Amino acid sequence: MSLQENINKDNLPKHLAIIMDGNGRWAKQKGMLRAFGHESGTKSVRVVVETCAKLGIENLTLYAFSTENWNRPKLEVDTLMKLLISSLKGELKTLVKNDIRLNSIGNLENLPASVKKELLEVIEKTKNNKRMTLTLALSYGSREEILTAVRKISDKVKNNIISATDIDESIINQHLYTHNLPDVDLVIRTSGEHRISNFLLWQIAYAEFYFTDVLWPDFREKDLYDAIISYQKRERRFGKTSEQIK
Repeated sequence: MSLQENINKDNLPKHLAIIMDGNGRWAKQKGMLRAFGHESGTKSVRVVVETCAKLGIENLTLYAFSTENWNRPKLEVDTLMKLLISSLKGELKTLVKNDIRLNSIGNLENLPASVKKELLEVIEKTKNNKRMTLTLALSYGSREEILTAVRKISDKVKNNIISATDIDESIINQHLYTHNLPDVDLVIRTSGEHRISNFLLWQIAYAEFYFTDVLWPDFREKDLYDAIISYQKRERRFGKTSEQIK
């Protein structure tokens, strides 16, 4: 029996989020520049996106570029931005063919104009696709996201649009970048690191975590299946006892 056959299609994560880590180390191991690792990582993105769509996962969010990543060497940042443009152009046909809608979260105003233009064009061209929503977290930081939400809510209270007593989890959700997405069910992080790295802190409150030593450029279908099978073996109690959820 194949790994795919071991997956219960009735118990898939509705929202899968992946911290794609290890491109630089992968390249270093091969005596290559870090840029080569980032380029090779795009192959893993394609495999994971198409596999998730095939399985029936409704929402996939990829941590592509964090607010902290702007602090990396300029050459590496420039390379990542160029790679992002070429990937968006190159993958449009794949997104359309697989009925995948592209979405993006983060402080997009910080992106170079050329990147933002290409990104918005692909988002527009795929907006009516229904099979899966692929969200790229770009120039994204969860603390900045929460801070922005707090400021927006504070302005509404100040201007008597809402009262302070109206503020609940639903109000906060409505002001996050992810307001149109469900909470995350499963977080995968590659390369053996065990950190969240400022990623979807509010949205992963009850998520399951799966850590693997596989470096992102080597991540393939089998690794994704392993993560989902591990997820499906777990009991998700959301603060209740085992007896309460049976």
